[in-house]
Amino acid sequence: MYVIVEIQGQQFKAEEGKFLYVHYLGEKAQAGDTVEFDRVLLADKDGEVLVGAPTVEGAKVVCEVAESLVKGDKVIVFKKKRRKGYRRSSEHHLRDPLSVRQPDLQRGYPAPQLEQPGSGDDDHYLRRG
Repeated sequence: MYVIVEIQGQQFKAEEGKFLYVHYLGEKAQAGDTVEFDRVLLADKDGEVLVGAPTVEGAKVVCEVAESLVKGDKVIVFKKKRRKGYRRSSEHHLRDPLSVRQPDLQRGYPAPQLEQPGSGDDDHYLRRG
């Protein structure tokens, strides 16, 4: 079972029993805390796919924060202007990601029923004008 969840404007694939590395959530997420993400966009359980419009109702991801400070990748910034003798170099680490352990995926049941187009007497979307 896996879900696609939106966390701080980015989409992540969360699976049960695996680590999930997300961006720093601020002071509200320290090591050992429980964090909930409720913007689940897609849920899949044994081939049964449930797509939200825009989110899946009743579905959420509950995680425990393993480490709040995992060092990100090092970025080297190098500036140069040719033939002028101007060279500047600086380094920094990307914003520290958050390591989240063993997501608990919870889905809301029953799945919403989608109507097939053309079923019923409201065929107004087929008419022009």
